[in-house]
Amino acid sequence: QVQLYESGGELVQAGGSLRLSCEFSGRDFQSHTMGWFRLAPGKEREFVAAVSLDLFYADSVNGRFTIARDNAKNTVALQMNDLNAEDTAVYYCAAYYRTFGGEDVRNPDVWTYWGHGTRVTVSS
Repeated sequence: QVQLYESGGELVQAGGSLRLSCEFSGRDFQSHTMGWFRLAPGKEREFVAAVSLDLFYADSVNGRFTIARDNAKNTVALQMNDLNAEDTAVYYCAAYYRTFGGEDVRNPDVWTYWGHGTRVTVSS
């Protein structure tokens, strides 16, 4: 059974940076695709970034956010720079066991495991 634990969310000023971390508890971390989604008030859950054999980013964060996994520590981090009010949301870590590849990582239905979320608030 896989469990995910997020940390790092807090209140930050616009233009600032924040680093989120997700700890993976379970077997075979390296065979899981890891990612981040976010949920803002009044909006649908939104894909942010994923790391599988490749890196994937939402257009809204590309160039500002960086996802990175540490296979030795079973963690995945999301470095967020140049934050703005539109980035305010609860951020969720997600994972799924990678099989044949080619999955649409932007589709939430692809993902099997979810954390409980960490809140990021960007003040303008």
